[in-house]
Amino acid sequence: MHRPSLVSALRRTFLAAGAALILGAGMSAPLASPAFAKGPDSVADLAEGLLDAVVNISTSQRVKGSEGPGAVPMPELPEGSPFQDFFDDFFKDRGGEGQGGGQQKVQSLGSGFVVDAEKGIIVTNNHVIADADEIEVNFADGAKLKAELVGKDTKTDIAVLKVDPAKKQLKAVKFGDSDKIRIGDWVMAIGNPFGLGGTVTLGIVSARNRDINAGPYDDFIQTDAAINRGNSGGPLFNMDGEVIGINTAIISPSGGSIGIGFSIPAKLAAGVVDQLREFGETRRGWLGVRIQPVTPDIAESLGMAEARGALVAGVIKGGPVDDGSILPGDVIIRFDGKDIAEMRDLPRVVAESPVGKAVDVVIIRKGVEQTVKVTLGRLEDGEKLADGEGKADDGAPVSTATVLGMTVATLDEEARAKFGISPDVSGVVITEVAEGSAAAERGIVPGEVITEIAQESVSSPQQVLDRINALKEQGRKNALLMLASKTGELRFVTIRMD
Repeated sequence: MHRPSLVSALRRTFLAAGAALILGAGMSAPLASPAFAKGPDSVADLAEGLLDAVVNISTSQRVKGSEGPGAVPMPELPEGSPFQDFFDDFFKDRGGEGQGGGQQKVQSLGSGFVVDAEKGIIVTNNHVIADADEIEVNFADGAKLKAELVGKDTKTDIAVLKVDPAKKQLKAVKFGDSDKIRIGDWVMAIGNPFGLGGTVTLGIVSARNRDINAGPYDDFIQTDAAINRGNSGGPLFNMDGEVIGINTAIISPSGGSIGIGFSIPAKLAAGVVDQLREFGETRRGWLGVRIQPVTPDIAESLGMAEARGALVAGVIKGGPVDDGSILPGDVIIRFDGKDIAEMRDLPRVVAESPVGKAVDVVIIRKGVEQTVKVTLGRLEDGEKLADGEGKADDGAPVSTATVLGMTVATLDEEARAKFGISPDVSGVVITEVAEGSAAAERGIVPGEVITEIAQESVSSPQQVLDRINALKEQGRKNALLMLASKTGELRFVTIRMD
């Protein structure tokens, strides 16, 4: 789910040399209190009380010596050369053994913060400690403690570490309510950008609910706080000294801060941290559906007044809603009391819900709004199930037809063999797509199978013609098709009929 143009500019900060967080001077913005209309006079007292809770995360990893184009082999020297001992020591220190073999020690630095002083619990980014053989936590007073990994979550890029609290008195900070933070609010970070320890910077919240395509639950706080290399995993504080975000990524063509940084909101992070502490892993809710956005064309095809919600493109076999409670073509507009304004809202809301919880899901089915009760499964279990499921073939007459730039035919054994279509897939096969047609514009290709038109099943070319003609008679401008790939994966497309 990455956008190449954005990801190419996105610089993960674990290469950094620092240990906490930062924030960049921001544009002043009118706040609720007149006393702060020009920004706080000073954050010295606030920073002083938080410095000791922010730490530097140092990791090391043993890797095999490179043998690629960048490897520098030990030169061959004449027997008895006076330089033999020098080169032996030089290449040994770099993990080489003559031709680039052996092991090499790679180090990286990042940031973190203590959330439980009594138990020695520290939070950071997963990419800071990924693949590390050793993890060391460095404190503001110079103390160093070895850390063990409690648990990690790659989907949100969060990791939880533990140090021995008996070896050092720790100071902790707590998570705040990131939902209360507003655009323009002041935020502060403390850290070691580029190895410069104890750096405090100040900025504002530039935006909320940012989707940077870094993961399935993107909901970042954007800040102009100066987040640089070495700040990954560090906290973003509000003016009450509460952690309202975990600094994770920046957009930077140069590699340094340009005032566009992203933090994982505390509301999302706190739940993940609690699960990692309790179970050593995440246990997310799972609905068991594949979804896609509701475009204006799809909304019009479904008779919806506006484009909203998440369109169910398929139901996972064996999943929580494989009982018919939710069907392909349904649009989910509300989940457990929370509005689903767009597709990306649903995965995050579902994932934050407890496994086994019974929830009300409001859907639009064939233009009618209704509520269904669903008991959530566990996402981690659901990921093991195969995607997609076909429908039983109800027998189709032998014929062909041309419609909307497509040639369609009966899905018989010959067609299955020609296009490699799974026996579980049923419908009407598309054998040709005219170049420049409306179907071609939508990315439809030969070998795909039309399973539904306007949320009604089709099993023959004649039924395809009948459904399209009926839609035209109703004054519809677009036809909503549910297509199955040769393996049975479903998707919805709309095709202009004018």
